[in-house]
Amino acid sequence: MIRMILCFSILLFIGCGIKESKKTKSETSELVKNEFTSPDSLGIPIYNFDELEPLLNKMDDKIHIINFWATWCGPCIKELPYFEKINQEGKANNWEVILVSLDMPSMWKSKLVPFIKAKNLRSEVVVLNDPDQNNWIPKIDKNWSGSIPATLIYNRKERKFYEQPFTYEMLKKEIQEFR
Repeated sequence: MIRMILCFSILLFIGCGIKESKKTKSETSELVKNEFTSPDSLGIPIYNFDELEPLLNKMDDKIHIINFWATWCGPCIKELPYFEKINQEGKANNWEVILVSLDMPSMWKSKLVPFIKAKNLRSEVVVLNDPDQNNWIPKIDKNWSGSIPATLIYNRKERKFYEQPFTYEMLKKEIQEFR
């Protein structure tokens, strides 16, 4: 009888644990989003891919420069000053820069926010929090391997994707081709 009660207790305990761990992707994403987006938290937008996608497909008169980067990526950090300089020139030239951070949620408060403040980034920074890379990477560019830095430049008529780091001169030259 004691064995039967013990076995039943173990099965009940294991069953509850399994049931608890089977959260849907949206429930997990919502949990992470709620934890990190309280008013006193990050201060930068956190998007899943569906929320980010409109920023990748604007049909206005501007040139849009979308850079995918992370604080742990050396080449990304090296090229950020060039994107910042391009951003400063944007208002006069009718373009905008958005820096899409691919940092992991565990790094947002400890690495990303301090990095943005320390480097005094003025470009718009957003976080992409969507663990289903196999789904969203080919939606950005079908040939993207997923490596960073990566940049999407587009306007209403043309769209180019670059899986490479940039110098300021290279970036400026590419943007000029959209004029």
